[in-house]
Amino acid sequence: MNATSNPRPAAASAPQRGPRTVSALVNSFSAGLTRIDPMPYAIVCMHIGPSVEVTCERCGKLRQGREVAGDLDIIPAHTPATWETKQSGTTLVMRVPDELLRRVAIDLDMDAANIEIADRFQLRDPFIEHIGWALKADLDSGGAGGRLFRESLGTALAARLLQRHSRRSLPMRDPTGGLSAWKLKLVISHIEDNLESELSLAEIAKVAGVSVSHLKTLFRRSTGVPVHQYILRRRVERAKLLLQDGSLSIAQIAFATGFAHQSHLARHMRKILGVTPAAARRDLAQVPSPAANP
Repeated sequence: MNATSNPRPAAASAPQRGPRTVSALVNSFSAGLTRIDPMPYAIVCMHIGPSVEVTCERCGKLRQGREVAGDLDIIPAHTPATWETKQSGTTLVMRVPDELLRRVAIDLDMDAANIEIADRFQLRDPFIEHIGWALKADLDSGGAGGRLFRESLGTALAARLLQRHSRRSLPMRDPTGGLSAWKLKLVISHIEDNLESELSLAEIAKVAGVSVSHLKTLFRRSTGVPVHQYILRRRVERAKLLLQDGSLSIAQIAFATGFAHQSHLARHMRKILGVTPAAARRDLAQVPSPAANP
């Protein structure tokens, strides 16, 4: 790893649970340049924090864009990568060992000797996104799901990579009947940049260029969840990130993430994450930052 303290370098550490299962960590990063050396495993980065503007150089390509929650970068094994971000942010880093990919390839009657995971930049894949959120929830709970739960998620992630994100897989297409990729990006960017406001359905529908009734249907087909549930989860996840800032009171965090008051935040955080804001803050204070262990 080159000298830098930024986002994805934490992915360079050795997998924590051995070579046959996925390992994951939440990694916060500051604005600036990040480089990682080639790693002996594939890496899937899912953006989970506020949106950021990023330039990425990988596999001889220079790409730019705005990363929003749920955007995925897939970095094949043995591939160096460089990112430059204009803002700080947070990613979920999932490391997928070759041994796991080979084992799943055999189960799928694929050629395990010729696995080539494809390079992807700011991909939208609801299937992997759901796996990512499940892994993050397990991390948040201290691994309460247990080994079998994590192994099942790892197997599902490996299968998806092999079937949809390998050199031999078919190109990804927009979900049938859902929002197009660029419209979904516009909608999610608008939500991310306005979590502190009321975010009416009419306002979001205007961004998408559709009616409110169509927005409800198309958004659910694209993401698997209704608009209001998506917004609630993003507000709760943003609040959890802000809880790391000890200078902010829980009431201030509630207002900053669009909740009416502290109790409103507490009710939804307990429902979605299974903990209260106060308990989450205590837990975060006891867990070392991933960036501190490159």
